[in-house]
Amino acid sequence: MKILFIMDSLGRGGTERSMAEMWPHLVEVGITPVVAYFRRYQQGVEQLVKNQGIKTIFLDGRGFAAKVCALRKAIADELPDLLHTALFESNVLGRLAAWGTPVTVMSSLVNTPYAPVRYRDPAIKPYRLRLVQIIDAWTSRHLTTHFHAVSHAAKQEAMTALGISPDRISVVERGRDPHRLGRSGVERRHRVRSQLGLNENDEVIVNVGRHEYQKGQRYLIEAMTQLARTRARLVLLFVGRQGNVSKELEQLCRQANLSDRVRFLGHRDDVADILAAADLFVFPSLYEGLPGAVIEAMALGLPIVASDIPPLREVVDDGHNATLVQTASASALAMAVDELLKDRNKTQAYGKRSREIFEKRFTLERSGSRMIELYREVAAMGKRSKPVHQSPAHHVPALSMRAE
Repeated sequence: MKILFIMDSLGRGGTERSMAEMWPHLVEVGITPVVAYFRRYQQGVEQLVKNQGIKTIFLDGRGFAAKVCALRKAIADELPDLLHTALFESNVLGRLAAWGTPVTVMSSLVNTPYAPVRYRDPAIKPYRLRLVQIIDAWTSRHLTTHFHAVSHAAKQEAMTALGISPDRISVVERGRDPHRLGRSGVERRHRVRSQLGLNENDEVIVNVGRHEYQKGQRYLIEAMTQLARTRARLVLLFVGRQGNVSKELEQLCRQANLSDRVRFLGHRDDVADILAAADLFVFPSLYEGLPGAVIEAMALGLPIVASDIPPLREVVDDGHNATLVQTASASALAMAVDELLKDRNKTQAYGKRSREIFEKRFTLERSGSRMIELYREVAAMGKRSKPVHQSPAHHVPALSMRAE
């Protein structure tokens, strides 16, 4: 079986990383992955994918119609059994490119992009978000065979916001490679803290995520303002590339005189090391699909403080490895962090439970095997729904449009 994966890019996002780590497992079981993508970034997983020997196709089309035509040509050249898309642009382009061909289309639902809270994001124009939702809904219902949701929360939103029937959505949680992440330990902790200029008696909390409204990081800085009054050794590390709220976050730190207590480390390739050096992982996101950063923190045996939103309830065991708090509440975050840091026995128990949950539910091996099953089921589903004479090996007709 051959699967053509359509990606916006092979950049640094969680979806890109998850896919790149899964593709070699497909090869091992006789599935051939081919990856087509539309944008290039200097940093990302592109080189990793190429080093794995996986074929990549850069679709250098300018304009919407040109990209659809380039992708349609890739479908005709590769003759895949299944087209798998992820993220909005690749979803829509992939669905339109496969329209009228015998190729079965599956899209991943990796976030909850139409949650009401998104309309409070200053960077979002409500009419544009509504238009995106309409396009997504129509192409989902009419041009997509099946859907993969990374969480039940993502599935529920797709049912509500896109009008997709629940029997067309299968939930398979993303996994992480435990070998890549490694384990926490005294030597690793000391080494990384030394590299970061941190002392052993510093209380280190970490947040991982791009600087965006979605991640709720301003509430963590406001919580630090409260915590800094009583916790003299507390340090907050932000790991993640800049985004729409970077300047706002930096300004909040300056106004609260936290510049020496809050560090913006930017994009890092050693996130697992930084997690291994931390005491606590704090994740105040306002909405998510499946919080990959939390999964990685659990793999490193960290206790969690996070927003009480549906995807987080799916991932953590509230009261056993995590404390979930009211969203957009600096005081609730501060209280939860303070209580955990005061009780070392509790933080150790939480950390142990985090690793147990990761090993049971979120390893790459478990996720990969379930995705392989889903690919085979959806490919078979597509064959059953098409006339016998149709086959991916037949000629793919061209779209009646010219590239821009």
